[in-house]
Amino acid sequence: MAASVSFVIPVLNEAAYIEVLLAQLRARFAQAELLVVDGGSTDDTAELARRHGASVLASPPGRALQMNVGGEAASGDYVFFLHADSVPTMDADILAGYLAGAPKWGFCPVHLSCDALAYRVIEWFINRRSALTQVATGDQMLFVRRELFASTGGFDAIPLMEDVAYCKRLRQIAAPLILSEPVRTSSRRWEQRGVVRTVLQMWGLRLAYWLGVSPARLQRIYYGA
Repeated sequence: MAASVSFVIPVLNEAAYIEVLLAQLRARFAQAELLVVDGGSTDDTAELARRHGASVLASPPGRALQMNVGGEAASGDYVFFLHADSVPTMDADILAGYLAGAPKWGFCPVHLSCDALAYRVIEWFINRRSALTQVATGDQMLFVRRELFASTGGFDAIPLMEDVAYCKRLRQIAAPLILSEPVRTSSRRWEQRGVVRTVLQMWGLRLAYWLGVSPARLQRIYYGA
């Protein structure tokens, strides 16, 4: 019997992206549970999600908090955490083949949406880093067996780097399964802030986190507060 799947999507004002994602998920994973966890959107995100057959859960804002709410509510054997602007490129049959091996956790490579050469370089470094360190970022559709998610307590309740912190805990339990098919992720962050600035900021934040700077301070730096 194939493993059942739940997709958990934390959102905050993602009306521009949520319909495309949910339509793709429903087309490719017809039997999957779709859980959209809204952190207080003031646009039509929640209503659009309901129109596309997703269950909408309310949560205080904060990606870690929202993903934990979704993970606790999920009923699938595996819980996949996916950003609203990221779309997996595989289908249900391919995914079922991976899950047949009963991996404990894993993630995907990332493919950035912009076609410019600079983005191929950026994604190459992201994918090489995550493969070597066994640490993924939120854009890479981190997935966890539901029982493992429950026993590990889910994501650390921190405002930034929650995905990094959780991967570091999970890799102490088992090596991740890194899927071959990438997740296509919007490159809007790099386009809005500038490629060089964004790359330097992201690497700087990871270095600062490794050196012990608190996630709360990193959040203020990242969002300019």
